[in-house]
Amino acid sequence: MSEIISVHSFRGGTGKSNVTSNLATLIARSGKRVGVVDTDIQSPGIHVLFGLEEARIRYTLNDYLWGRCAIEDAVYDVSSVLKQKPSLFSRQGNIYLLPSSIKMSDISRILREGYDARLLNDGLRHLVKRLKLDYLLIDTHPGINEETLLSIILSDTLVLILRPDKQDYQGTAVAVDVAKKLEVPKMLLVVNKALPSLNFSDLRQKIQNTYATPVAGILPVSEEMFNLGSSGIFSLQYPNHPWTETISAIAKQVMGTKTKSMV
Repeated sequence: MSEIISVHSFRGGTGKSNVTSNLATLIARSGKRVGVVDTDIQSPGIHVLFGLEEARIRYTLNDYLWGRCAIEDAVYDVSSVLKQKPSLFSRQGNIYLLPSSIKMSDISRILREGYDARLLNDGLRHLVKRLKLDYLLIDTHPGINEETLLSIILSDTLVLILRPDKQDYQGTAVAVDVAKKLEVPKMLLVVNKALPSLNFSDLRQKIQNTYATPVAGILPVSEEMFNLGSSGIFSLQYPNHPWTETISAIAKQVMGTKTKSMV
């Protein structure tokens, strides 16, 4: 049975797309069929992490929302990224990416006209069936709006990303409250960009107590992440890094499984 996972943050700059792309990659490396949708239409970019070049993109999510194509025509198989490192699993999975347009004219139109979020959700349900996906990850737009609410309602699991920052704490409280009122079946918090000097155990306990929601993992600030500069999937480039070990543990919790190492 397919599961839909929304990866969200109340504010931008939390590293949401990096977390989404690495979760998708690690889940796919366990032999699953994974879809990734970039619904951050106002500031898209997750396609860069998967090495999907602009010249290869004929249709995008924008084209589907404007009736220019069927939703499956805007999907790209980016499974080749998995071949960068041999998997410990007997069967390699697949990753299918539905990107948003990075053309300024398309972004301006979205900002000006918006789009029918219900059409998006109908398309995502169709995509899950058409591609026989085990998991669909939705990289959402930060904040709370109609599109975000409908994505949350559609989700089996909501992963909320926050930084150890007072503004993030306040905004995340709003997002957690909304998710609880919408009765999301499963919600996990992920703290990103935490300084290594922090006491992670104390930080985890503080956040779990504050939001009455489990913290799936705390990802440290990484110099290697900055050096990589979104030019690839971090967990494949640095399989033995503490950041990768943590994101692997988070992926297992998202999947609700305890398996051998995913990297």
